[in-house]
Amino acid sequence: MDGTVLVADDDRTIRTVLTQALTRAGCKVHATSSLTTLMRWVGEGRGDAVITDVMMPDGNGLEMLPKISQDRPDLPVIVISAQNTIMTAIQAEEAEAFDYLPKPFDLPDLMKRTARALETRSRRPSAPVEDDRPDELPLIGRTPAMQALYRVVARIMNTDLPVLITGESGTGKSLIARAVHDFSDRRTLPFVTVSPSDLTDLEGPSRVMARARGGTIVLDEVADLDDDAQGRVVRMMDAPGDHAPRFMATSQARLSDRLEKGGLREDLYYRLSGAVIEVPSLRERVDDIPLLAEHFLGRVEREGMPHRVLSDEAMELMRAYSWPGNVRQLENAVRRIALTARAEEITRAEIEVVLGNQPAAQPVLGQTQGESLSASVGRHLQHYFDLHGNMLPPPGLYARILREVELPLIEIALDATGGNQAKCADLLGINRNTLRKKIKDLEISVTRRRKLM
Repeated sequence: MDGTVLVADDDRTIRTVLTQALTRAGCKVHATSSLTTLMRWVGEGRGDAVITDVMMPDGNGLEMLPKISQDRPDLPVIVISAQNTIMTAIQAEEAEAFDYLPKPFDLPDLMKRTARALETRSRRPSAPVEDDRPDELPLIGRTPAMQALYRVVARIMNTDLPVLITGESGTGKSLIARAVHDFSDRRTLPFVTVSPSDLTDLEGPSRVMARARGGTIVLDEVADLDDDAQGRVVRMMDAPGDHAPRFMATSQARLSDRLEKGGLREDLYYRLSGAVIEVPSLRERVDDIPLLAEHFLGRVEREGMPHRVLSDEAMELMRAYSWPGNVRQLENAVRRIALTARAEEITRAEIEVVLGNQPAAQPVLGQTQGESLSASVGRHLQHYFDLHGNMLPPPGLYARILREVELPLIEIALDATGGNQAKCADLLGINRNTLRKKIKDLEISVTRRRKLM
């Protein structure tokens, strides 16, 4: 890398690590714990890229982005933040930060993003961040799966693309739909949720359009609509009138299966899938369980319940549970334990009692118990093809799929063997030199478990 990077973070350790890493990569670095100093450097014309935290002792890094964009429209800014909410991602996107990375971040990943920023060194002028947004949304998560979801929401919210939101029951599909609306340019217009009963007669679509008035229409569980109702939705989308609304739909069913069985019209599916958001199950974001549990305990405490905390043993058990009802089930379980716990600290035994009365875990959508690895991979590949509708995926699919499988396989194997490359090579059944070459070619960090706080 070549260029000067301005680093602003109130954490001395992070400043030191970033300074050392960027210097080794060939950059010049100016680091500070003050936004005032950062803005002075920017005003003086210093720096080819900026890495800044959000919450600083003398201000908010996001609030500085419009000023930076005005003074230095060609200066890329990477935002890093421990405030890992959808609001942070959306504000960073709206302020047109070059990139956004949640803490704890992976250092090699941040270095790659910084290299891209130095190569690009160009940004569009940004609009000021609106101040009339809600302080936060009930969407919580620091895991990569949730951070990726936040970025998708931020990127599509002000487009007119129809949005299809899929995921298991209780994952928060309706919350995602509401977030897309509330943070979009249509946020002052109506948000209308449509159920099958709204489309039972010929006048149903007209009434729905009159309620929407150019806002957002959400088809709740679109797969439950009968064929007549689906046809009315297609005609409604094709002739929206003068005040065209934005269409979104939610579904916990695998729509590719419904298409094959004739339960969903192809023309409706293709119209709705302009952008597809897959909301991860709680099993896919286990590291978010402590954060969610603390949030729900805080919520019930604000409602008048006694202060409660989870013991380490209780939290370990909650992380190990499968949560077939996802976040909704977790909230209900936390509310119950907050009511029945005998002391301030919730014990593992008390969690066992609550979880013992919970429904058993069900197989993952579309997956049968005892399914082979090959069959499971086949399902995911078929789903990837289905997402492209009647078009083929981009060329180069074979190499791309192999890389997508090879990368996590080696990373997981390295984790499982404690980073011991000899053991990892033996586990994979490949030569150690081959493993080393793949680690280098795939840009895998052998110390990737060490995250910066």
